[in-house]
Amino acid sequence: MNVSNLLWPLDPSIKIGKTEIHAYAMIIVCGMIAAFFVITALFRRRNMSPDLFLTFFVIGLPIAIITTRLFYCITDGLPVSEWLKWSSIRQGGLSIVGGIIGGAASVAVICIVKKVNFLRVGDCVVVGLLLAQSIGRWGNFVNQEVYGAEITNSALQFFPFAVYINETGSWHYAFFFYESVVTFTASVLMFINAWKNGKKPNGINTACYFIVYGLTRSIMEPLRDSTYILNGGGVPWSLVLSLIMLAAGTGLLVYLLVMNKKKEGKFIGSTKGEEYGIVQFIADRKDETPTLDKWNMMCKIYPQNYKAADEKDKKKEK
Repeated sequence: MNVSNLLWPLDPSIKIGKTEIHAYAMIIVCGMIAAFFVITALFRRRNMSPDLFLTFFVIGLPIAIITTRLFYCITDGLPVSEWLKWSSIRQGGLSIVGGIIGGAASVAVICIVKKVNFLRVGDCVVVGLLLAQSIGRWGNFVNQEVYGAEITNSALQFFPFAVYINETGSWHYAFFFYESVVTFTASVLMFINAWKNGKKPNGINTACYFIVYGLTRSIMEPLRDSTYILNGGGVPWSLVLSLIMLAAGTGLLVYLLVMNKKKEGKFIGSTKGEEYGIVQFIADRKDETPTLDKWNMMCKIYPQNYKAADEKDKKKEK
């Protein structure tokens, strides 16, 4: 194994035999792994089967990867003949916005098939998604991309405020770092909300995700180096989609709070009945029964609705 090229700003990679694995890919995979465990934990916490998320992960991830490539190809104006040259991904050509669209669509379809509340699932998934995006931005660091205008003031030429780009031979605003900090902070806050608050309505985290990500990208997209702006047909597609996400998230949040106020008498929770929106256990299989789980907040509130794990095993033996 050769790790001599693992230090930035050289071409970051390791070689295992004849196979070269770039640092960017390793960082992305680390983000996926971290997201997987965080979302699985939140599924357990919010009264859903962790096996259910495995279904979403196995189906949704490949679709999201495909749509990250297709969105880039379409919005960057590449000819159709270039779209299916997947090997070119190693030289770049992915869009997070495309992955969000594809991932959200696949989750929605699975929710419809399994008759699961999309917003309840989304409140868990978006936490891991933000975490993965935060980690993934460091892939832009090793690849020296996602940066802003040149910084000529020597007093400001320091990391992490700025980043030195070999290609330009100058210092630039470290947009990748700013976005990583914002998404990580949002991920932590949404995790705390999802872990501690199970009250109605479902969808608060989902709406906040689109607001945070849409606002962040809407501010930074126009300020990025023009080389990295997708503008097929003269349209700044990432900016347009970011503004749409911002508007959609804001609209969804207002809608959820107003409707909950009308139905339940208050914006969060309820004054008329059940205040929690995650009382019903959501299984992955029809024969899956809810068992006592110290992570599941509903087990502490309604323990009578759950069986002990050993009781479940005895039932199987009979």
